[in-house]
Order: sequence, then structure tokens, then C-alpha cells
Amino acid sequence: MRIVSLNVNGIRSAFRKGLPTWLAAQGADVVCLQEIKIHADDLSDELLHPAGYTGHFNHAQKKGYSGVGLYMAQPAETLVDGMQNQEFDGEGRIIRADWKDVSVISAYLPSGSSGDERQQAKYRFLDHFAPWLDGLMQEHRKSGREFIVCGDWNIAHQEIDLKNWKGNMKNSGFLPEERAWLSKVLGDMGWVDVYRKLHPDTTGEAYTWWSNRGQAWAKNVGWRIDYHVATPGIAARASAASIYKDERFSDHAPLTIDYDAAL
Repeated sequence: MRIVSLNVNGIRSAFRKGLPTWLAAQGADVVCLQEIKIHADDLSDELLHPAGYTGHFNHAQKKGYSGVGLYMAQPAETLVDGMQNQEFDGEGRIIRADWKDVSVISAYLPSGSSGDERQQAKYRFLDHFAPWLDGLMQEHRKSGREFIVCGDWNIAHQEIDLKNWKGNMKNSGFLPEERAWLSKVLGDMGWVDVYRKLHPDTTGEAYTWWSNRGQAWAKNVGWRIDYHVATPGIAARASAASIYKDERFSDHAPLTIDYDAAL
């Protein structure tokens, strides 16, 4: 089972940059998309049905903002939007697909980089997202259902996860509170950072996002903020992970992980 996660920073823009051709060659079972920035009325047939896939999307109410989606090679048994939160479900941040005993979720966590108001909103999201994740873990423990939560988490967890960690310790995405929150998810809650499980010491090659300012891409001044976070059973079956950088479809790079499992 191959799963790809990519923040497209506008799905139409990513398609113009060649994303459909790349996807057609990947043989992915599921492609998790974030920040699609499109309303349902604007989806063309190409965007809904790129070669080999059927798309399902959770759109933000605000036009040109946020939104998540899934491209699936085979239909899911059920699809669920959101996490039953009045403040954030209208921003199109969660979509879940269930198969027999595996669920794949595309998630786009808020950024707080635009100012304190959005940082406080980010903290409110995290306050709701943590018990929601814990609920999934409890479901996993009771039923054996495996979960993979893919997406742009907008948090770099450790110092090895960004180039300029010293200069970003007071910036959104690497604040102590955010990192402690993620440590709890990956510690006490029992979730697994799948890429780090496979590549515990990788630094520069692990980055998935580069600022459009300055020469961040050219100098590889990047951040690892895109993840596959999974329940332990399916995480243990991850066999390979790669980050594709030969082409640029957005300011993020696709993160692909192969699992020795089937939908």
C-alpha cells in the first residue's frame, strides 16, 4: 500500500505545474492533499478524476482558502468530513476514508505565522485535535482498526527537523508549546511518526517545506512539517519513505510511504 501526502498550495496551480503526470506514474493507493484552495463548483473533471484516481474533497467555506482532499485508486467504504468542531470544520481541515480495517486521513493543521490571532486559533485547534486523535487511538485499541493521519501539521518537532532551528525558536511552527504538544501525541498517546521511524537521523533530506522568501529552496533552508502519523500496527509495516524534489508542484514536497499492507 502506497500513500502520498502533499500540500498543493492551490490544486489548480499544482496541476498546471505537472502534478497529474507525476501522480499517474506513482501507483499510489491514496493521495492525501492539503490546502486545495478551491470550491466544489470550480472542480473540473480533470481535478475530480485524474488518471487512475477518484477525488473526494472537504472544502473550506471561505473561497480560495484551506481545504483537504483524497485521491483514491479504489473506493472507500465510508467518508467523513471534519472532527465535529464548530470553529474549524468550516475551514475544511479533515477528511477521513475508511476501508475494511484501515483508515486514511488527510489533515491540514492551522498555521499561526500570520500573527497572534491565528496562533491562538492554532492552539484552540490543537486543544480539540488531541482528544480527537486520542479517540482514534482508543478505537484502534478496541477494534484493531489502523489509522494513518497524513498531512501538513505546521509543526517541526525536533531540532533536526528544520535548518535554522536556533533562529526559529520563537516563531510559529517551532514554538516550545507546539513541540511539546506533538511530543505528547507521539509519546503518551502512542502515535508513531512513520518517516522518523524509518529515518531517525536524517536532516536536510527530510525537509518537506521551504519558504518562498529569499533563497530558501536553493539553499535547502527547509522544514519538516508534513507527516504520516500512524497507529503502531501499521507504522511497524512501513517499509520505505521518500520525499520527491525533482519537480516542484508547490512550496511543499510530496511525502510517499509504502506499507506492507492492503486496503
